[in-house]
Amino acid sequence: MMNRIHAMKTFTVMRLVTSGILACAGLTGLVGCKKEEAMAITQPPLKVQVVTVEQKDVPIYYEWIGSTDGLVNAKIRAQVTGYLRKQHFREGASVKKGDLLFEIDPRKFQASLDQASGELKRAQAQRIKAELDVERNEPLAKEGAISQKEFQDSVQVNRAAQASVESALAALEQAKLNVEWTKVVAPINGVVGIAKAQIGDLVNSNDELTSMSQLDPIRVYFPASEQQYLKFARLVQERYQEKMDPTAMRTDGRIDMVLSNGERYPHKGWFFLADRQVDPKTGTIRVAALFPNPGNVLRPGLYAKVRTPLELREGALLVPQRAVSETQGRRQVAVVTPDNKVEIRTVTTGERVGSQWIVSQGLYPGEHVIAEGLEKLEAGASVQPIPFGTEQSATQAASLPRRS
Repeated sequence: MMNRIHAMKTFTVMRLVTSGILACAGLTGLVGCKKEEAMAITQPPLKVQVVTVEQKDVPIYYEWIGSTDGLVNAKIRAQVTGYLRKQHFREGASVKKGDLLFEIDPRKFQASLDQASGELKRAQAQRIKAELDVERNEPLAKEGAISQKEFQDSVQVNRAAQASVESALAALEQAKLNVEWTKVVAPINGVVGIAKAQIGDLVNSNDELTSMSQLDPIRVYFPASEQQYLKFARLVQERYQEKMDPTAMRTDGRIDMVLSNGERYPHKGWFFLADRQVDPKTGTIRVAALFPNPGNVLRPGLYAKVRTPLELREGALLVPQRAVSETQGRRQVAVVTPDNKVEIRTVTTGERVGSQWIVSQGLYPGEHVIAEGLEKLEAGASVQPIPFGTEQSATQAASLPRRS
């Protein structure tokens, strides 16, 4: 009996101890929760840098990759066969039309010229004799002193002599041309390339001796799509309708060019021509622009990126590219609502304008967009917007809540 009473007392004491422990643990938990709530209440909103959605009229630029080429390119070829005697130009230098470039040994051609001159004189002498025979025989034939056959023979001899003179004149002209062609001259103003034949070489007719290009202004060829071409076709057609020289230097150039070193070319160009048809294989048409090239600094074959404004987008909405994030093919921005909450919004973007996107759907003028760090933000989070460019501490940036 005593053992039973003792066991009941022991159980009662243990219950009291357990209840005290649980009550104490609950009280401790309650105090901890209240501390966390208090800390959450006292934590200030996160500072985020924002930009205002801008609305304005912006020009839309189109860009193409092309290459430079001479306005006129000429291959300088030999027109007679002979030994190359002299070179009168410095390779890579500018020359004028008519300047002497090469000399081919003219001696055999001069000899042919002298021979042709002699043949002409002989033919002319024979013609004079034949003309005198006709003049003498004509009255004799009328009087019957000579037969009509003899008179007609003299007439035919005279005609043959006249033909011989004409043939000799043609041979003389050809001989003169051959002598002239031993002096190879520049057909255009431009820059001469490297010589492909050396002094003493035997060159044949039609052998290429060098090449040259007219470089001021210089052409830039680039492929444009059908849709792009239709936007500037009118400008190209105006060049064909101009009565003035379409290659004349212009002050209304609107095409910019960037070279392979990343530098912008200081002179603006203008549309010059378009090919006669669209290439069915690529769906593009070859277009040429002209650029001033003072001093012939640019040479054919250089890389060139050209760009020009072809249309004006009125009332376009603009946001920085850094404010737009792309996830699974969707572009999003973080908008700060009037009550300073984060709203993640999907947008539709159009063309790029410098470092900005044109937004066609998803935003309204005057809204505030978080400039960067969209991937670190959570929808509904409270923030304190500050103008873009204000410094933000590394601690605050690191403490941005991660999106779930």
